[in-house]
Formats: sequence, structure tokens, C-alpha cells
Amino acid sequence: MAEGQPRALNTAFAPPPPLWKHFTPDNIKKLEEIKKEASKGEDGKPTKKKWSPSELRALELPSELHYLAPPEIPTSGQYSVFGELQSISTNLSSLESQGIEQLYPEPSSVDTDREPGSQPRPLNHAHYLLRISKSLLLNFLEFVGILAVDPEQFQPKVEDLRNLFINAHHLLNLYRPHQARESLILMMEEQLSRTREEIQQMDKLKAEITETLDQLEKEGANVGATETDDKNEKTPESNKESAEDSALVWKLLDEQN
Repeated sequence: MAEGQPRALNTAFAPPPPLWKHFTPDNIKKLEEIKKEASKGEDGKPTKKKWSPSELRALELPSELHYLAPPEIPTSGQYSVFGELQSISTNLSSLESQGIEQLYPEPSSVDTDREPGSQPRPLNHAHYLLRISKSLLLNFLEFVGILAVDPEQFQPKVEDLRNLFINAHHLLNLYRPHQARESLILMMEEQLSRTREEIQQMDKLKAEITETLDQLEKEGANVGATETDDKNEKTPESNKESAEDSALVWKLLDEQN
């Protein structure tokens, strides 16, 4: 969040940061004019230029236009989103660093009997998730009993429930890299299966087309052979008979005339 801006409240539907009020048509027009002036060449004519965020921040902008230049991307520390501080690092921070009691041991403390120099065995997350789930049920029953007997003593049990939920959520988040890897493997297997199915369909279609072409070729060869046989069957005798028939037809026509 930019300096001088009041921090937004943490709500389910938080309002936009107050800096949106600076994005008016007049301010945008002023920024475009400043960019044209700064992009003029030696001939005094503005040149087409694609401004980077760093170049916009380097311009001498009035105070009301400062928010129109994109801020520098943070590389370390934290940033604020609707009043919530988010860490730049994607590594999952430990519960101890957040001041929360960790209810499951570290892998190094569990694997104490491993050989020197060998890799530690992974923590059995499912086992501790099951234990935390059972503890949640037990603590919830105790919480209901406290509300029935002495409702004013609810706070310690609520903290216990909160701590159990946070530990369970943290254990689940430890599975995120494994989940992403397995999701990627599943997606690649689906793509491979779909590609193989398409190749099989193309091979099947190719076989059908080849069979059809072979059949057409055979039919064409048979038709050609039949025509050749018909031509060969026309002997001189048949030609003589045709000439006699034609002469007879002309003779009949002459008699009628």
C-alpha cells in the first residue's frame, strides 16, 4: 500500500483502497499529456513509446498523478492486500515463528534412530492429522460441557480449539507441494492418454481410407478389362454384318421413296 493511505479494515467484502479516487478522466488525460511532452524528439514531434512502470515513476508528476504510475514490485518483506499483510516468500513459515504452539514434532525429532549421514524419514502427517481430529472432537465435547456448567469459562477451551484447527491447517498446507506434483502428473497422464486415443483414431481412419482406395482401384481395373474385352470381341465378321444391316436399311428407305 502506498504511504499516506489509511489502512483498510479487515472485512469479508473490503472496499477498494482510497487511491482509486485519483484515477479520474482528468488525471488520466493529464498523464497522457505529460507522456507526450516527455516523448518528443529533436524535431519537436511526439514519438510512439511504450512506457514501462519505472519510466513512469521517473517522470516529474504532480502529487495527484503519483498513484497512476505503477509502484515497484516488491522483492522481499511483506505487502498489504485489503489490510492483510502477505509475505513475499512462498515458503510455508513455521508455527513457532508465528507464536503458535506446534502440536506435532519435527521430522528430525521423530527419526532419532536413523543412521548418520542418511536422509531423515518424512513425518507421518496422516497419523498426526488423525490425532488432531480426535482431539478436536474431545475438546468440542468439553467446550459444550463448559457452556452448560459455567459459560464464563469458555475462553481457554476456545483457544485450545483454535490451536488445534491451526495445527491441522498447517499440516494440510505441508501437503501442497505434493498435491501440486500429483496434479501435474495426473494432467500429463490425461494429455498422454488423449493423444494416444487421437493417434489410434487417425490410424483407424487411415486404414479405412486405404481399404476404400484399394477397392476403387480394383473396380477401376475390372471396368478397364471389360471395355478392352468388348473391343476385342468386334471381329471382321461382326463388322461385315453391321455393313450389311446398314445397306439393308438404306435399300428399304429407297423403296419407300
